[in-house]
Amino acid sequence: MRIRAQASGDKATVRVRMAHEMESGQRKDAAGKTVPAWFIQEVTAHHNGRRVLTAEWGPSISKNPFFQFVVRGAKAGDKIALTWRDNKGDTRTDETTVA
Repeated sequence: MRIRAQASGDKATVRVRMAHEMESGQRKDAAGKTVPAWFIQEVTAHHNGRRVLTAEWGPSISKNPFFQFVVRGAKAGDKIALTWRDNKGDTRTDETTVA
């Protein structure tokens, strides 16, 4: 994941680019076989260890999704962590410092 967080006043705008194939399970490959579903199901964000966001996603989200949100009360130097979990049980967590 690529995470950027920029403070402005009493909030921070967080921008995230997630590297994930996001297969819906409805596409066929060149041989005509259905490509199995593989997509992010849950995204959580933490600000200095406190959960500030939970999102439930499905197969309609695009490949390598971009996600943006605002965290109130965040300031430069704070930590923002983002975790995703996909339908195969894989997870990834990345963290950034608010600039």
